[in-house]
Amino acid sequence: MSRKLVIVESPAKAKKIGSFLGSDYVVDASAGHIRDLPTPSELPADMKKGPFGKFAVNVDDGFEPYYVVDADKKKKVTELRRALKDADELLLATDEDREGEAIAWHLLEVLKPKVPVKRMVFHEITKEAIQRAANNTRDLDTYLVDAQETRRILDRLYGYEVSPVLWRKVRQGLSGGRVQSVVTRMIVERERERMAFKAASYWDVDGEFTVDGGQQFGARLSALDGTRVATGRDFADTGELVTKDVVHLDSQRANALAEAVRASHADVTSVQEKPYTRRPSAPFITSTLQQEASRKLRLSSRETMRAAQRLYEDGFITYMRTDSVVLSESALTAARSQARDLYGAEYVPDAPRRYAGKAKGAQEAHEAIRPAGDRFRTPAQVAGELRGTEFALYELIWKRTVASQMADARGSTATVKLAVPVDAAGAKSAEFTASGTVITFRGFLAAYEEGRDVERNADGATERRLPKLSEGVRLEVEDAEAKGHETSPPPRYTEASIVKAMEEKGIGRPSTYEPTIATITNRGYINKRGSALIPTWLAFAVTRLMEEHFPSLVDYDFTASMEEDLDRIAAGDEQRVAWLTKFYFGGQGQTAQQSREGLHRMVEDLGEIDAREISTIRLGENLAVRVGRYGPYVTELAPSGIDPETGEMLEGAEVKDPRRASITDDIAPDEMTPEKARELLEQAGDDGRVLGTDPATGHEIVARAGRYGPYVTEVLPEPEGEEKPKRGAKKPKPRTASLFKDMDLGTIELDTALKLLSLPRVVGETTDDNGEPVQITAQNGRYGPYLKKGTDSRSLQTEAQIFDITLDEALAIYAQPKQRGRAAAAPLKELGADPVSGKPVVVKDGRFGPYVTDGETNATLRKDDDPSTITPERGFELLAEKRAKGPTTRKRAAKKTAKKATTKKTAAKKTTAKKTTAKKTTAAKKSS
Repeated sequence: MSRKLVIVESPAKAKKIGSFLGSDYVVDASAGHIRDLPTPSELPADMKKGPFGKFAVNVDDGFEPYYVVDADKKKKVTELRRALKDADELLLATDEDREGEAIAWHLLEVLKPKVPVKRMVFHEITKEAIQRAANNTRDLDTYLVDAQETRRILDRLYGYEVSPVLWRKVRQGLSGGRVQSVVTRMIVERERERMAFKAASYWDVDGEFTVDGGQQFGARLSALDGTRVATGRDFADTGELVTKDVVHLDSQRANALAEAVRASHADVTSVQEKPYTRRPSAPFITSTLQQEASRKLRLSSRETMRAAQRLYEDGFITYMRTDSVVLSESALTAARSQARDLYGAEYVPDAPRRYAGKAKGAQEAHEAIRPAGDRFRTPAQVAGELRGTEFALYELIWKRTVASQMADARGSTATVKLAVPVDAAGAKSAEFTASGTVITFRGFLAAYEEGRDVERNADGATERRLPKLSEGVRLEVEDAEAKGHETSPPPRYTEASIVKAMEEKGIGRPSTYEPTIATITNRGYINKRGSALIPTWLAFAVTRLMEEHFPSLVDYDFTASMEEDLDRIAAGDEQRVAWLTKFYFGGQGQTAQQSREGLHRMVEDLGEIDAREISTIRLGENLAVRVGRYGPYVTELAPSGIDPETGEMLEGAEVKDPRRASITDDIAPDEMTPEKARELLEQAGDDGRVLGTDPATGHEIVARAGRYGPYVTEVLPEPEGEEKPKRGAKKPKPRTASLFKDMDLGTIELDTALKLLSLPRVVGETTDDNGEPVQITAQNGRYGPYLKKGTDSRSLQTEAQIFDITLDEALAIYAQPKQRGRAAAAPLKELGADPVSGKPVVVKDGRFGPYVTDGETNATLRKDDDPSTITPERGFELLAEKRAKGPTTRKRAAKKTAKKATTKKTAAKKTTAKKTTAKKTTAAKKSS
């Protein structure tokens, strides 16, 4: 009896697929990649000084990589080899994209099977699809493997050449990456636009008009004496009016016009009506799924992809990393029949809708994200199997897929213009305009409507019915009101809009969107405020260095062209070695655009980089932000050192003893105006605000603003003579204490500061369980105020109790049974059911302060969130952000002995043979 071994990536897939195949199949999982490029420190001793020593890639000999089996995968490889001994055939069933093809190739290289090998591919995990894939196999696609190997080597070269420059010139531990550096630049550039933005004010007039018969409708002033009235889009970010031949109204003129309109009448001068048609959006691809899940479910890219991965592995949806909007014939039939059954025949067009994608190179799977199977299951049919995030995401995918095969929404759009005689503000006639769209047939809107990002200066949708009017009809003016407006800065990117921007610029591919956002977050390049992505000052410094010294590496067109080149390698139209040679060593192309300076030369010819200058961001008015070793701070520049024409600081221009103030994380870069900077400097003072002298020690006590909030500390005198500590001896540390939440840096007094510095406070003495004397102390900790008796800690409700609680009150707390966490308290506010979990969300007061919870996930409120006024939408958003972060895990340090053993064993796994991509066969790439 034949026995076939099937290898997939994940154990969850293995279990599901195994249930669909017969007893002559054994399904096992590799748990992702089994080997990779090691770090240089993990190389064998005899290789560290050789050609592989810098990158684990021999750049001088065809960019030959050196791969090792990961230490935690050795046991798995042994298990797979054991399973392969009893098999007559090997089916490599990893995902059908570059990553999956590379995993399959690495398995082939390591296992070295002596039985026939076939590549099994599928886009959904259903019984029909798996059995069909098992009977319709192909050879390994070495072009896809080449593309993935090129990307891996490219990222190693990029990271290992650029990151050390960042370590030396900005801060240790930073990283530069092919995609992450460009996306960081995009977010920084948007913040620069916000920092340079100057608001402009403009006014208009809203009128209410009555038709004969009493029906009212609103219209807005659009022109005066035939000249259009200025709106927000007519102003530049500098606050200047840039559109010519428009009327810029101020408050006085607008109010005068409103008064004149109220005393006048209106005549209909124009009525235009035209048909309205709206087509449904294409089925989801990776980027649009992440955008819609962010808008509608408030999920991060990471949380969306995790939920989609589970849905795919459990057989609910097709493969979720794709840039193709194509639906298979069976999917088209399923979507159309379901739309017909649920909404009626008139909601389904005569022919299937076929969509064409915008992607220049189809890198990933070849079908859109849709419900799995030849017949879709409705959300009601899967409700018993899915819940929370997974159910909400499945429902979103189902709605989008079905809607994509439904009829257009139809209706009409009407635009009415009114003339109002006025004799005010230098005008004789005012023109008002009203528009409205009436949907007469909802079509696909009956199933699904795509979400929209907030657009700058958008007037908003006007789906409303206007009264039936005709030219020449006279209307009564019911009311008119002057309204003032201010232009708005460019909106910050959200996860949804940054993914959309990446896709539009051709930066990254479906598999890189979510990891890129996660990486720049983990590296400290961005913070999140609600859904907005805010760059840190560290990101400003890194981006400036990249722009000035690696300009091509953060050029949007250059980065997009690299993606296209990888697509060409995947299609077999470009050779891996030739492309890497050109990227690293440089090369001449047929045109100037095709010619490029190699990365190797860029790093060698960096010249002198002024680390201090790179990390300086000027604010104006002789002020600047600097990114220091311990975080960003605002500082003063010398007035005489500023060039009056360019605003640049002249060489050597520094304030002798500049004031400095740390910048807390809650201040966004666009909020760091010169006024805000001076406020921080005043709060911090030269050495903080002196409160007085501690009578017990004679040390001066000061209050300061620190990176982590306000605090008080003592100033220790400099030791002299024999008091000077010996070389190597530890210097004494001053006492330091954070201010309580209800304390203010500007008003705190010496007595309060001394009480803070005296903590922990001894409440009294008692005995432990063994009758031994033990003290009870009250103190403030990372998680709030608490009591401590030996190793037994109990939480306090308020910080004030630290100073007020008596021994009897403390003993009463210890007499109560110890609870896990704090005692339950009544919720501060109820927000309703969460759209993801479906559970009721409430606001509670906890040891970290107020927080929202649905019983499964807790999310602390931010500084600007008021528990009494927080909206349900904001509460749901905080929960979605917390879910996106996932559980916190701790990694155990590996034992040194184990690491040494690993190095010796993996040293034998060297890949030395040259590879060819001339044919798509499994023998194309082998290791010796």
